[in-house]
Parts: sequence; structure tokens; C-alpha cells
Amino acid sequence: MPHLKNLYEKKEKEPILIEQLHIFEACTDGFSIGKHEGIAVFVPYVIPGDVVDVWAYKKKKNYYKTRGIAAFRQYSADRVTPKCEHFGLCGGCKWQNMNYQTQLHYKQKQVIDNFQRIGKFDFPRVNDILPADAIFAYRNKVEYTFSNRRWLQAEEMFDFDAGVLNTNGLGFHLPEMFDKILDIHHCDLHCELGNEIRNVIKEYAITHQLPFWNARSQTGLLRNLIIRTSECGDMMIILVLTYFTSDAERLLSFIKEKFPQITSILYIENTKQNDSVADLPVKIYSGKDFLQEKMGNLTFKVAPLAFYQTNSAQALKLYEQTARLADIKEHQTVYDLYTGAGTIALFIAKKAKKVIGIECVDSAIESAVENAKLNNILNTRFFAGDMVKILTDEFIAKLGKPDIIITDPPRSGMHPKVIEQLLKIMPERIVYVSCNPATQARDIAMLASQYAVKEVQPVDMFPHTHHVENIALLEKT
Repeated sequence: MPHLKNLYEKKEKEPILIEQLHIFEACTDGFSIGKHEGIAVFVPYVIPGDVVDVWAYKKKKNYYKTRGIAAFRQYSADRVTPKCEHFGLCGGCKWQNMNYQTQLHYKQKQVIDNFQRIGKFDFPRVNDILPADAIFAYRNKVEYTFSNRRWLQAEEMFDFDAGVLNTNGLGFHLPEMFDKILDIHHCDLHCELGNEIRNVIKEYAITHQLPFWNARSQTGLLRNLIIRTSECGDMMIILVLTYFTSDAERLLSFIKEKFPQITSILYIENTKQNDSVADLPVKIYSGKDFLQEKMGNLTFKVAPLAFYQTNSAQALKLYEQTARLADIKEHQTVYDLYTGAGTIALFIAKKAKKVIGIECVDSAIESAVENAKLNNILNTRFFAGDMVKILTDEFIAKLGKPDIIITDPPRSGMHPKVIEQLLKIMPERIVYVSCNPATQARDIAMLASQYAVKEVQPVDMFPHTHHVENIALLEKT
């Protein structure tokens, strides 16, 4: 196996050589840990059981970070050969060199460690994590970036110096490098058709000399490519441009003719200095302005920029477990906080008397309302706005006190004032769904004076990454 280098650290300090470093733990940011003279050493792209020599420097008084691996002395028994040709540069699948059962072990351990170290509350034995049936080609949404400053491999440097190398690329940002992208030939988390579409679009753009984006000079025509697929067979591409030009129109026409399987071809004009497009209008070139998606017995219309779980198969397992833990009875009122496009709310609605969904994104709530009508669900109401400002005493008095609250906040967790309001409302049960066990543990600790954790169910949504989804059932004490 070639020696891997950490290409993302700035060289502020002279490194030291640490020899025979035993890697004993995998941590939450994709690094693994060894210890040198009692101080933690964080190393990328190694796994527990490896023994390595590393070049490291002291980042803080209590830990080292590494600049590169000097040598492998011993390989872990849990190591596997990464499938992806981009492993070691792409920051997406840092655990692809670890066998899947070991990945599941460390994801479950992440939940337990956060509950113990951050939460410090009592909790029962954590249920076995629910594995993914498909550990490759599971993503239904992938976002790529165009750049005329792609990362150059060492063997390409001679051609670059001679001025003959094409530096355009379409792929993923390198970690901590806003202006460099790794040109992707094949992403193993994306479907084969998605990979083909990306490569064909890139080839067309290079052949026809369409300007790729330069993040430093803020120039170029082509900025981003978003590809979305659905369980119903729909496929959507969204091309992000600076302006819609005749060159862009010819590219979109080529895509439509080359790939008749694409059901939605859309574009966005972005003249801003950042890649955020959530506030920009999406324009239709051809096809539909939505994806049709299925979740259990429900059908959803998913708007181009709307959030939808990026692993459809695992999302069904997640929602089934959420419904099981909520244990809703037909006379009960349920509040679904951070409802997004209402997927959880609509999934559990037929079990409840009524469901109230709250979300800060207006377009997501519009989708939730439309999807309720699409599925003939009449016992839901959805509200858009800041959770702190909406979930008030007056709101509760008007809509009715919830018997059960389901909350699925962003990675940052719940605002303290929302937690204060939950403690005033005091529902019988709270089902807390989280993509970040650290903030989940912090929030549950704030609820622990009145609630006990009764069940914990992790779900693996993203194989080969350190990310884990977790559901906790809290009951009033």
C-alpha cells in the first residue's frame, strides 16, 4: 500500500518522527488515534490495529496531528483494500479501508461514548446498530463542483510545468481547500448512470472550451452540478451557472439528447461569491420541476433544493424505528419539530389523532402541505418559522398540547430555549432523532431532570464514513 500523505495541513511547525505508533481508536472526524508519551496523536487514513511511523507536530499541548505516514510497520486485521481510486485524497469515505462490521462497531461506540462523556445521564444498553443493505451506490443526491484549478497528481507536475496540462476538473472540494477540487473519475457512492453523466458533461465542457469556475478570481461559466435520483426511477440534474448563455443552452440541449433517462433538467444562475444556491430560483430547461419519491406506502414530491434523506433505503428503516419508539395511539397529538418536507410527520400521521409539523424553511413547508394532499392525509398541519418563536405557550394553547414530540434537528442540535419549552410542555414521550450524537447527548442532558432515556437505536445511513444516525426514546419520569 502506498504511503499516504495528509495534504491539508499548513506547515507552521517542524514535524517530528514518531515511530511504532499503535493506533487503538477511531474517532468522529475520520481520524484515528495513537498515543506518544501519553499524548494523543490524530492520524488520517489509518484504522485501529495499524502500527505506523508518522511525521507529526504538536497542535496543542495535549495532542499531535500528522503531516504524513513515514512507514507502515503492521497492518490491522480489520483493514480492507479501499474500492475507490480516490481514497486518500477525497475526504468523503475515510473509513473505506475498514471492514464494514468494524465500521458499525465504531459508529455504535460513538453513540455510547458521547452519551457517557457529554451526556453523563443513565441510559440502557444501546440496541445493535441497523446496518445498511447496500454499502455502495446508496446516495440519491451528489453535488459536484467545476474548477479550473483541480488537484494535480505528482506524476502530472511535469506536464503542468511544460504548460500542456488541462487543469479543468469536476468533482469534490479537497478538505480545507476552497479553491481546489479533486477531479472524480468514479464515485462508488453514486450510481453508474450518475457517474456516466458527470464524466460526459465534463468531457463536453472541456472539448467545447466552456470556462470552468475559478473560486479565486470569481470567473467562469460552469460552477456546480447536482444529480438527484429517486426510488421511483426519476433522475434530476441541476446545472449551476454564472449566467445562462448560448453555450450553456447548447450544453443542456446536449444533455437532454444524450440522456433521455433524465426526467428533470434544471439550472440556476449564481452570480454570488459563494456556492450557496438555496435562496436562488431554479429554472426548468426540460421535464418536471420535482422528483417523485416513495417512502413505504407514501409518495412524495421532492422539490429541486428540498432536503430529503440521501440514503432512501436506510431512511425507511430510520422512520420505521422512529414510529416504533413513538408508539403513537389514535387519540394522541404529535408535534414533529424540524419537520423538513414533512416526511416523518406524514409517515406517522395515520397512527395519530393529528400531527403538527414545524420547520424554518418556507419551501419545505410548502412541499409538506402538497405531499399531505398528494397522499390524502388530512390530520396534519405545517408551520414555517423560527422554532423558538413558533413553539410558544400561545401556539400550544391554540393547537393543543402534544402527547408525543418527535424532534429531528440539524447537526447543531436544539436551541436551549426550545429545550426549555419542551420542559414546560412535558409530553409523555420525546423521540429524538439525530445525525450528531454529541449535540444529541448535550440536549438530552438538559432534559434529564424530567426525562429518562428508555431506548437507544443507532442506524447506519452513510457506510464508509464516520457519520451515524441515532434515535433516543425519552419518557417522562
